[in-house]
Amino acid sequence: MFYEKTVKPTNMNIRLASIEDREKWDKFVLTHTDASPYHLFAWKMAVEDAYKHIGYYLMAEENSQLLGVLPLVYLKPPLLSGQLVSLPFCDLGGALINCDKARHELVIESIALAKKLKAKQIEWRSNMTTSSCKIQSLPVITQSHKVSLLLGLPRSAEQLWDNFKSKLRSQIRKAERNGLHFVWGSLNQLRDFYYVFSCNMRELGSPIHSKNWFKFILLHYGEKARLGLIYHDFKPIGGGIILTVGRKICVSWASTLREYNNLSPNMLLYWSFLKHAADNGYTQFDFGRSTPDEGTYKFKLQWGSRPVPLYWNYIIMNGKEYTFNRTTSTNRDRVERIWQKLPLTLTNYMGPTIRKYISL
Repeated sequence: MFYEKTVKPTNMNIRLASIEDREKWDKFVLTHTDASPYHLFAWKMAVEDAYKHIGYYLMAEENSQLLGVLPLVYLKPPLLSGQLVSLPFCDLGGALINCDKARHELVIESIALAKKLKAKQIEWRSNMTTSSCKIQSLPVITQSHKVSLLLGLPRSAEQLWDNFKSKLRSQIRKAERNGLHFVWGSLNQLRDFYYVFSCNMRELGSPIHSKNWFKFILLHYGEKARLGLIYHDFKPIGGGIILTVGRKICVSWASTLREYNNLSPNMLLYWSFLKHAADNGYTQFDFGRSTPDEGTYKFKLQWGSRPVPLYWNYIIMNGKEYTFNRTTSTNRDRVERIWQKLPLTLTNYMGPTIRKYISL
């Protein structure tokens, strides 16, 4: 992704996208094979409306033709150095380009922007590998600890069902026998989803996104976002939000209530999403990121998905290389245990203030 090479002078113009560029931006994204739903302009609008972070969406044009885009968001916690992230709160970002000239110019412009903002680093998230290197004498560090789990889809849910192992089909039927039912929701059901999601995040010891975050995702993505819910005796016990781009569909957030997991709500939730995707012409289903060999990884793998490495690349603006320490610390474990014991109303109140600065 990052490399220094001699690039001949061009008439290419790099500029910031405005709201008037949304249609042009999205048209380019929708026709690009490497695009994710997070590259759409709606992500910028949701980030800015929900959290007031500033999105710097760079466009590379030559003779009025759009040749590349690079979405960046500036995260600046109080009293700490900020960073440019492409993109925060999701798995993928980085540049979408139609030529190497556009890639080069977008990288150079992002470095100039980072210097202007006094950002400590630029973070690019991608499913493309790159070796650690230097650009403009700045070190580029690549980390790969997570994978996306992708499933190619047949032309119908019936074909997909036939491809499943008998054990998997039995687990889906179990959820139906247990009286669970799936419904498509709207903003009116966001409260139900948020209840399930917030309970799950507290149990994980993790600060939660604000309800406004999900509201603005649904509003700005429009028909490219769907909310699905699992109910048991009219009580919400599972839910998820899917986003689409072209013929790709991604599960961006999903949760179930742990005390109901014996009823297999997660099986019915994912089967409902998969059935919808297969029957509506989608060709790729993205289960989202996981850590290899952990529980969620094994759950997603059983559907027939394949792991694809995710590469998070960092341009270090102070020029000093360093090693990322991903080891879970004792302090972090302690904080998570404390968070798990707090009342739900308190974690829902405090969580978004913290979560807005966590780029994961």
